[in-house]
Amino acid sequence: MDYVPGGSISFNDEDAQGIIQPNNDAMAISIRIFKSHVKCILSNPGSSTNIIQWRVVEQLRLLDQIILVAWVLSGFNMVSETTKIEISLPVNINRTIQQIVFYVFEGEMKYNALFGRLWIHIMRALPSMLHQMLQFPTLEGIKTVRGEQPVAREMFTVEEAPLILEK
Repeated sequence: MDYVPGGSISFNDEDAQGIIQPNNDAMAISIRIFKSHVKCILSNPGSSTNIIQWRVVEQLRLLDQIILVAWVLSGFNMVSETTKIEISLPVNINRTIQQIVFYVFEGEMKYNALFGRLWIHIMRALPSMLHQMLQFPTLEGIKTVRGEQPVAREMFTVEEAPLILEK
């Protein structure tokens, strides 16, 4: 995306209306990837990479577009996974299209894709987890994408287990 002059990005209390507070939720969004609407995408400014699940690439019928490479992805708990595949796909968010490189993950994740800092920087987006939205500048002005809080809450549900004390 070329530099877009003017306009400011900001969030206010009205932007948080309808969001269940207190809010410690991740931001789940739905985006058009290639020619399909893909749900359960995690927007995560804490991640340095964009990741997509192997099964999503299969469902999109894009196996012929994969590129063989080897990358080691490290998680917050210092566990590493090796991915041997990447793919470059057009991502359409509010009629703004960017070609995005994803590392293809063959394991299970609670989400279909993860958009990390690289995507956020390419879009020049400013996410607000508190407001469950992100905004980004375009030639047409500032565009907004709202998070899907119920989806995020479902993906990352922590169920309380009864405490059992041993004698």
